[in-house]
Amino acid sequence: MDQAVNSDPVNTADSGRQRWRNWIGFWLLGLCNNFAYVVMLSAAHDILQKQESHNTTTPTPAPNGTNTEIIKSSRYDCSPVSTAAVLLADILPTLLIKFTAPFYIHRVPYGFRVLVCFFTAVVSFLMVSFSSTILMSIFGVVFASISSGLGELSFLSLSVFFSRDVLSGWGSGTGAAGVAGALLYSAFTQAGLTPQVTLWIMLVVPVILAVSYFFLLVFPSSFPQWRRHEDGHSASRVINSQERRPLIEEEADEDTETTQEEQEDKHIRPLSFTDKIYIMKGLLKFIIPLGVVYFAEYFINQGLLELLYFPDSRLSHAEQYRWYQTLYQIGVFASRTSLVCFKIRKIFLMSLLQCVNAVLLAFAVYYQFLPNPWVVFIIVLYEGLLGGAAYVNTFFFIREETAKREREFAMAAASVGDSLGIALSAAAAFPVHHYFCSL
Repeated sequence: MDQAVNSDPVNTADSGRQRWRNWIGFWLLGLCNNFAYVVMLSAAHDILQKQESHNTTTPTPAPNGTNTEIIKSSRYDCSPVSTAAVLLADILPTLLIKFTAPFYIHRVPYGFRVLVCFFTAVVSFLMVSFSSTILMSIFGVVFASISSGLGELSFLSLSVFFSRDVLSGWGSGTGAAGVAGALLYSAFTQAGLTPQVTLWIMLVVPVILAVSYFFLLVFPSSFPQWRRHEDGHSASRVINSQERRPLIEEEADEDTETTQEEQEDKHIRPLSFTDKIYIMKGLLKFIIPLGVVYFAEYFINQGLLELLYFPDSRLSHAEQYRWYQTLYQIGVFASRTSLVCFKIRKIFLMSLLQCVNAVLLAFAVYYQFLPNPWVVFIIVLYEGLLGGAAYVNTFFFIREETAKREREFAMAAASVGDSLGIALSAAAAFPVHHYFCSL
């Protein structure tokens, strides 16, 4: 059950404090929603390494941290199983949730959703930390995927009830999760802590997520408290009308639009299944470019970067791969924070540029014409900038360009774009990885 907090400002200072609390709250929600996922996956690789070490006679460290035997017949230093295998297992539960949940999730209170995210994240940490088999670790990954996927679509939908600037807080927090998650996990393990103990420490992350939602956010006074009823009666239509419109209107230009939209709200009815399908069709102009960006992005990350190894560099293969991923996350963080400075409307342009990156690096893998890893460092940093910018700008313009009664559904439904692109890229990376490793 969601608590409603009176958000009527007593003075300008109070209003400013509320906006900052909400911005910080969404930043922490974004950080915790993705942070737990990043940390848990890193630990899963370590635990899989421990489990597989009993079955491996001559283990060789792979770039992703697992111990696998190198395919010695290949001219590439690559492992027999692409890192896309783990990615595909990670993304499928999230994809299933994002495809189906927008059509029924409105019946579930936000507070209950947050509790589900909290408990599934805790279960994922505990399952991976105590795992004794590969299957148990995979189930831990599945629970983390459920928590991340449900959290993303729920918090994006939740943002429509607050001022538009909370989107920049959410985007910045999700970008920070990749950098902070990897760095903190590495710091704890390199300090001598086992992956199991590190995961126990990281149980504080889902706690912070729950505290941020229930105690930090300042909810609008008419934020939905109860489960929604769509029985067609006039009372429920009024409740639905109140729930579906953003409830904080600080911007002067938004005030001028409020009167007309409130008149329209008087005649609002709940969205039917046909309405939602129609809205989905309109969202394709956002979903397709976002999906293409993420397809190219993760095709690079999971299908190509492992193969871009420079033996003459002073950095080992594992170190090169680690820097690829770190610089990519830094680029994502920077561009997801950029929404406070500027907006980019042409998402199609970013998807085209990301595809150029994928083609360029595919040729670089095949022809091996790049001189050193520093060139790849620059490209993957740029890749992260494009991906992060595409994400935050997509959801910003969905909020701006959809009708008020449609925004909550639209924000949840459009979140399928990135997950669909990631899933397709993982599937495509399998044959590409096998082809290069067989050369």
